[in-house]
Amino acid sequence: MSGFLNLFDFKQKINYKSEILAGLTVAMTMMPESLSFAILGGFPPLVGLYAAFIMGLVTAIAGGRPGMVSGGAGATVVVLIALMQSHGIDYVFAAIVLAGLMQVTVGIFKLGKFIRLVPQPVMYGFVNGLAVIIFTSQLQQFKTGAEHAWMSGNALYVMLGLVALTIAIVVVLPRITKAVPASLVAIIVVFLLVLGFGIDTRTVKDIASVSGGFPPFHLPAVPFNLDTLAVVFPYALIMAGVGLTESLLTLNLVDEITGTKGNSNRECIAQGSANMLNGFFSGMGGCAMIAQTFVNLSAGARARLSGIIAAMTILLVILFGAPVIERVPMAALVGVMMMVSIGTFEWSSFRIINKMPRPDVIVGILVALITIWLHNLALAVLIGVILSALVFAWESAKRIRARKYVDDQGVKHYEIYGPLFFGSVAAFSEKFDVKDDPEVVIIDFKESRVADMSGIEALNRLTTRYKEAGKTLHLRHLSEDSRLLLQNAAAVIDVNVMEDPHYRVATDGIKS
Repeated sequence: MSGFLNLFDFKQKINYKSEILAGLTVAMTMMPESLSFAILGGFPPLVGLYAAFIMGLVTAIAGGRPGMVSGGAGATVVVLIALMQSHGIDYVFAAIVLAGLMQVTVGIFKLGKFIRLVPQPVMYGFVNGLAVIIFTSQLQQFKTGAEHAWMSGNALYVMLGLVALTIAIVVVLPRITKAVPASLVAIIVVFLLVLGFGIDTRTVKDIASVSGGFPPFHLPAVPFNLDTLAVVFPYALIMAGVGLTESLLTLNLVDEITGTKGNSNRECIAQGSANMLNGFFSGMGGCAMIAQTFVNLSAGARARLSGIIAAMTILLVILFGAPVIERVPMAALVGVMMMVSIGTFEWSSFRIINKMPRPDVIVGILVALITIWLHNLALAVLIGVILSALVFAWESAKRIRARKYVDDQGVKHYEIYGPLFFGSVAAFSEKFDVKDDPEVVIIDFKESRVADMSGIEALNRLTTRYKEAGKTLHLRHLSEDSRLLLQNAAAVIDVNVMEDPHYRVATDGIKS
């Protein structure tokens, strides 16, 4: 029984008021965004709301991070647009099921830990680029008609005034009281103001109807053969990668904000399970939604209850509350999301930019620009990680050096400092004077290590050069993993030239 309770974190101390109010606020901001993404992908509007409900509920209950919110996210929808246009919605549902299966597999094999390989500059670029996307996406609500022309005249002034009022409430109310989420108060105040004075402005209904029934079970009507797999597999693979990248990066950000640690592998399994259910219950799939997550955290939520409340609220709205929610002014939701984008932006990155190495600054800016330009979060992060790895390899390659001396017996010593790997083998080889060295040479790796096959091959060539010159070469103090690499490469390395004498450590021989 205790294991079951621990699974759902029911033992965690919960502030019920904060959790319930935060959940309501999240639901209010998630619904119009999910509807917009569904329309963007060419799906029926309710497919977006079903995704918000299923993703939100499953990940809130079984995910690896209390306080994190998932739903029908634009990052994954964008991946599926081409498949929707070419093969229809049933193929989309099949791709979503397959993507979910891939994500569950990642979690089962505990591969979620590799998100730790994302460097801090990449995180800064990712977050800042995402903040800009959240802000600029709200500007679409200032366009009307089939031509998507910008608002003008009274319609524009009313929209701007209501957005400004929403932002003012979100900024000022926390200075007066934090008993209720400022975002929820702002939405309610603007809603009542528009309703009471009959103000003509854009509402949720202008995006799409949110009325419907419970998510219907629907087995994707596609042929179960290799041809279908060939069609959906690329989309599923990209969706799974994009969804996990955004979800695990969001998990890391929440870890930093809350000072606690989430479970990345459990989150992978929850995300995958939710996507599989989406494919069978007419949802468009999704992943973690960083904007709604920040709304949730800023409203004081720290447990799973807020996510459950948000998901159940969306379901109740679909079933019963559509007439009310459809009258909520879009201006209120735009104002809330704009404040979320401002809170999402890592303003501290500007304060430390002069203290960061120049390559890190360039990587962070590049990741932000790719995120903004392509709206492809996974690609931006991947490019950032690759560039950071190349920069690290270049800097590490420059650090290898050798201290040289000849002892009383006429033996020349080379004490190596820094890693020996593909980037440093050229500099390593240049440090040896095979022709003029004495008959016996010792290379000491006490402060170094052989990291890869390029390092092994460099030692092989060096050993061959000394052997052809009729001289003896000894390798000392190789680390255990370096010795293993060299021993496994016995066909190209004479392992007999290795030496690793035993040195008694400080505690040897000391009686307790």
